[in-house]
Amino acid sequence: MTTTDVRPTDVETLMAAARSAVPVLAANAGRAERDRRLPAESTAALRDAGAFALATPTRFGGLDADLPTTVRVISELGRGCPSSAWLVAVSAEAQPAFAPLMSEEVLAEFYADPDTRLCGAGNPPGRGRRVAGGVRVSGRWPYASGCEDAPWAITLAMVGDGEGPPEFAFLLTPTSDLDIARTWDTAGMRGTGSHTLVADDVFVPQARVLPLPTGPNGAPDPFAGRPARPLGGGVTLLAALVGAARGALDVAGSTLHERKPPMTQYDNLAASPGARHWFAEATHLIESAQHDLLVLAAEIDRLMAGPTLADRDTTTLRMRLNSLVQRCQEGVNLLLDLNGASSFAADNPLQRFWRDLHVGSRHVQFNPYLALENHAGLLATARPTQEAR
Repeated sequence: MTTTDVRPTDVETLMAAARSAVPVLAANAGRAERDRRLPAESTAALRDAGAFALATPTRFGGLDADLPTTVRVISELGRGCPSSAWLVAVSAEAQPAFAPLMSEEVLAEFYADPDTRLCGAGNPPGRGRRVAGGVRVSGRWPYASGCEDAPWAITLAMVGDGEGPPEFAFLLTPTSDLDIARTWDTAGMRGTGSHTLVADDVFVPQARVLPLPTGPNGAPDPFAGRPARPLGGGVTLLAALVGAARGALDVAGSTLHERKPPMTQYDNLAASPGARHWFAEATHLIESAQHDLLVLAAEIDRLMAGPTLADRDTTTLRMRLNSLVQRCQEGVNLLLDLNGASSFAADNPLQRFWRDLHVGSRHVQFNPYLALENHAGLLATARPTQEAR
């Protein structure tokens, strides 16, 4: 699916396409988990739904969707398979983060396929040495989500010429030029295939060596002049987690009139006032998280247009991101309580949504104690306003 503009009517068409992909993703979620990689059927469904073209500029045949549209689509896809939604989110957040560092020549190469995908990792940085026409790099970069299928990878390296001090640079490399160590073996989000990229003296042409901009203090800062961009990435990944919670709600809701509460005379959960209240609380937590996700996306989308962002705004928005994560976790935990030990049967998708949610929410974007530490530090050192005295 491509378009020259994402108008309101197109957004609804895009959402309909995402909804049509959900049954395919759900049917293949177990296989994705076993293989630690998306099956071809899931990848094809995502491509057909336009998911991989969300961040592609219209001049290259993509959708260039705004942030609220992007998170709506990703959250919908997460109802079927959070790993699939996560991979869409990773590429959708990475492309606008790094495309501004690319030349027109490199952009044309990168977007030759409007459904292109980008994976990558930064830490630990690799080691690069300047040679005629480019850089030769070696390194290992773990947690590169989707690296077995994404055609492009972005990695961080310390690049030097043997004379002056080395400098940080991003390297844009076809994944076919790299090796992949299948190191991703986790309790959840297994289908993301977040394995380790490996380079052993790989040549990267100079055009694809992307120097880092510098911030006001002179230190390397890939988001110099774009301080809200990392928050845009955070809310994009958050959409996959909210989608996981919505998927769990779908599963639990489908059994409400079928499951019988243990050791009671109720015919089903829906007949139990306690079960109804428990389900209502879980529904409220998850549906309100979805609502506030879209509100937050619209707010961050507006902020990304500006060259500055106050520290207080940054920490406040981080706290709001984490609040939505916690709401989803609480809601899904209630659903597990409601469904009991059978929730953890290997063939019950409820436990996969739970595991995917809890592993995905441990991403660095959602570090709760550091978000709270930074926000509390600002509040403690802020001068009171005249009105507050």
